[in-house]
This record gives sequence, C-alpha cells and structure tokens, in this order.
Amino acid sequence: MAMLFGFGQSAEIQIRLSNEDTRKIVKARGDDGNMHDHFLYYDGESVAGVVLVNLKKANHKFEHQGIRIEFIGQIEVYYDRGNQQDFISLTRELARPGDLTQNAQFPFEFNNVEKPFETYMGTNVKLRYFLRVTVIRRLTDLTKELDLVVHALSSYPDNDKSIKMEVGIEDCLHIEFEYNKNKYHLQDVIVGKIYFLLVRIKIKYMEIAILKTEIVGSGPNTFKESETVAKFEIMDGAPVRGESIPIRLFLAGYDLAPSMRDVGKKFSVKYFLNLVLIDEEDRRYFKQQEVTLWRKADKVMRHPGSQDDEMPTSIPGTQKFNAQSVVEHPKPESPRSDPKSGSTSPDDNSDSS
Repeated sequence: MAMLFGFGQSAEIQIRLSNEDTRKIVKARGDDGNMHDHFLYYDGESVAGVVLVNLKKANHKFEHQGIRIEFIGQIEVYYDRGNQQDFISLTRELARPGDLTQNAQFPFEFNNVEKPFETYMGTNVKLRYFLRVTVIRRLTDLTKELDLVVHALSSYPDNDKSIKMEVGIEDCLHIEFEYNKNKYHLQDVIVGKIYFLLVRIKIKYMEIAILKTEIVGSGPNTFKESETVAKFEIMDGAPVRGESIPIRLFLAGYDLAPSMRDVGKKFSVKYFLNLVLIDEEDRRYFKQQEVTLWRKADKVMRHPGSQDDEMPTSIPGTQKFNAQSVVEHPKPESPRSDPKSGSTSPDDNSDSS
C-alpha cells in the first residue's frame, strides 16, 4: 500500500511500510464516517519502511530545508480540537537541507515502539497513531500523514465469576438474572438465564441491550454519551412463575471496542447489559450491569525457542489481568414501588422511565 502526496507539479512522495505484503490489514472508521483499510500493529512492534520522493520533471531541482518523519500517538477531543494531546512523539531526520535533482529513497525505523492504547474513533474523542512526513520549505512546509491501527491485546483467566442479581417490585414482580461471566472478549458469546420467581403484573415483552457509554473529560467539563450497540427481544408474552428464559448473545457481529479506563486521563469507554421489561401499560422496568470487553489475540503466540506445545502464560504486547479471589454479589432487596408511575428502584444501579 502506498500513500501519495503531490508537491504541486514538482514532486510526489510515497510512504511504504516494511512487510506490507504480509502485514494484516483491518478496517477502521475515518473522520468521514466511512470504513478505510489500515495496516495493523501491536504494542512493542517496530514501525519501519521507506520514504520515496519522486521528481516529476527530470533534472528539475527541488529545494528543501530538511525532510523528517514522525511517529505520533495522539488523543483529540472534538469539542477542543485545538488542544490535541500527543502521548507519543518520535522523530527521525531523513535528509539535511539541500536540493534533490533525482528521485530519492529515505529508509526509516522506529524500534520497539510503545503503543499503550488501542486506536479508537468515538462520538466525542478519537485516539490515533500516524506517521507524518514533513518536507521543510522556505514558505510553507509540505506534510503527509499515514494512519496506522493499533490493537491492544489483553488476557484474562478462564475462571471468571458469573453475575447473579435479583430485582423486582414488592409483592408484584421478583426476577433473578444470571450471566455466565462479567468479562467477555470481542468474539465471545454472552450466555445467561432469567428466572421469574414472582409474577403479579402483566408483562408484554422483555428485551436485552448492550449499551456503550463514552465519558470524556473530568469534573464540570465531563461529557457522557451513551448509545445502544445491540438490542434483542428475548421474550414476547406474559411469563409465569417458575419460568426460565435463556439468553445467548453473540458479540462478533458488532463494531465493538474494548472497555477503556481513564485513557491518557482524557476518556473512558464502558459497556452495560441492560435488561428491560415492558408491561401492558408500557411502563418500563430495567436493570443495568456493567461488563468488561477485551480484545483477544487472533492466534496463540509461543515463546521463541520453545520446544513444547504448551500454551504460553503471556502474549507479547498483551496486558494480563488476574481475577479477584472474592467476588461479592449484591444482596436482594425489597424495592420501593411508585403506584402512579409503576417505576422501581431495586438498587443504585437500576433506573426506570
């Protein structure tokens, strides 16, 4: 893949990356809202290649004050576009001031580059990695940027604890829901069950949704944006006491990013499973439960020089998290009921509308 940039009518620049024929290409959303192809990198990988400057006219002198290339990791908040934060900024000088009279090649390499965060394109913020070539000229510098995509891999133990919670309306409705775990990789399947322990109101249907919440800024300048990533109707009609409703939700078909916590002290991304019940009077009762989404390596990587087939305990460029030894589940409470609105307040994590 080559990125082109025209210097007026005098020259053309190309950025070629090493191993372009074998490096994986993934699609990522751009500023125009469309999906574009980009080369994929991981934390700790070197970024290398060559910059080609091709003159359009033979024996034409192209004067410059130096040529350089930068590798930049940047966070940009949309409501504050003039204040980008560069958390990575590396520079390589390619050429000193002088003249080009023929086509020139400038190899470059950024060795074992730290890439601590995943590429992210959100509603109010974006995190990007890119190469920038700058040709310094007397009047106006000429620049070209080439975006790269970085995936942040994680590793969690398999013995993740399940989620069990009970909600209800006193003397009217009492249900218990259970999810098989609270951490899911992006290709995972959410499996669960809903048990109806007491049903004295007429429920019309029930649905489950995945909510994504993006939190940007802090204090009074905090912006929170939520969107429904997926929604499924899991029951149609009134349930009876003792009935059990299975849940099976496949994540692979959705455009999801991993959960993020205080990235660069700028933003966070959280996900919630939202269980909603609607009665015949269209009153809604819902319960939210936060879950963690993480990116799993596409294939198992083995330690260099390994002589056996055992799976390694860590993956290069991967963050590893240990499960907590004790997981506390909330105790069921007797929620308050509002006879006028039909809303409930089972605990601090539930809402109604």
